[in-house]
Amino acid sequence: MLDRRTVQTFVELADTLVVGFDVIDFLQMLAERCVDLLEVDASGILLADERGSLTLVAASSDQARLLELFQLQTEEGPCLDSYHSGQVVTCADLAAEPRTWPRFAEAAHDAGYAAVQAFPLRLRDQALGVMNLFSRTAGTLPDDAAAVAQALADVATIGITHERTLRQHQLVTEQLQYALNNRVTIEQATGMLSERAQISLSEAFARMRTHARNTNQRLAVVAAQVIDQDPRLTEVLHRSAQPKQ
Repeated sequence: MLDRRTVQTFVELADTLVVGFDVIDFLQMLAERCVDLLEVDASGILLADERGSLTLVAASSDQARLLELFQLQTEEGPCLDSYHSGQVVTCADLAAEPRTWPRFAEAAHDAGYAAVQAFPLRLRDQALGVMNLFSRTAGTLPDDAAAVAQALADVATIGITHERTLRQHQLVTEQLQYALNNRVTIEQATGMLSERAQISLSEAFARMRTHARNTNQRLAVVAAQVIDQDPRLTEVLHRSAQPKQ
């Protein structure tokens, strides 16, 4: 059964997803809560960019931050193995021979850590990043704690996908608003040109469109020039023009 602290953590994380969402703040909170709930000594979270390269985005301590950066610089460590395999990677004793990651194990020992577990942040078959848990004593998480750790990793995945969805929605909304604003400008310019040249609205629009194509400009830019009565457009737009082949 989940204890009160665990439930409160999930409620707090859920609230963060809804109100004033900031993915970096969210993941930093998650890294800190991992230490509180799972009785590990440090946590770090890394995300993959569009090229699949991992970047550190949150750490519960400066020591953990430096160790995570060391992994990335040397391209050796549990976070990389977990990210590429999509599986949980566990090392109960970093001092045990043979060492899977000799340089990382030495750096972890120097930082005071004896064990590490890496949990992938997965969306179906796609790995989005990794959550690392460091302990100063050798051993692995109990099964119930490991289950909570995986649930926290899943929450991190939800947070990341939520942020990306918001960003994509915002981009689509901005593009739509840009298109709507441009359409107003184009319609205004079409009416002005129609009146000046005593031609139909269709002909006025066709002339602007042809000029935009022939000069490799956006139609909205040409429309703005018409509205500003740019003298360079007078002759061009007052005669029929054929689009260049």
